[in-house]
Amino acid sequence: MKQTLQINFHGMERSDAVQDAVRRRAEKLDRFASDIVSCRVVVDLLQKHQQQGRPFGVRIDLTLPGHELVVDRVEREDVYVALRDAFDDMTRRLEDLVRKRRGDEKPRPREYPA
Repeated sequence: MKQTLQINFHGMERSDAVQDAVRRRAEKLDRFASDIVSCRVVVDLLQKHQQQGRPFGVRIDLTLPGHELVVDRVEREDVYVALRDAFDDMTRRLEDLVRKRRGDEKPRPREYPA
């Protein structure tokens, strides 16, 4: 992994298993853009005092030269599902940015007068 990766936990204990899952998913982002400068992931245990169904929130900030991509507040009751969904969203945004940089975007269909 070429980029700087920061993993922060809020409202919960640091977990080696969650950190490993974040690292594996962040490494996959390098396949789409090799010029990633930094990746910051925040895993947050929301509604700490709720008895049942405590959701996890995930935020990802990805910095590339001239661009910053953010996925914010992906909330799920399972931390690994929240990570998967957040990184899937980030992958789509990164793919769109790379396509836009290369000029591979599909042209929008013309609207014809009725």
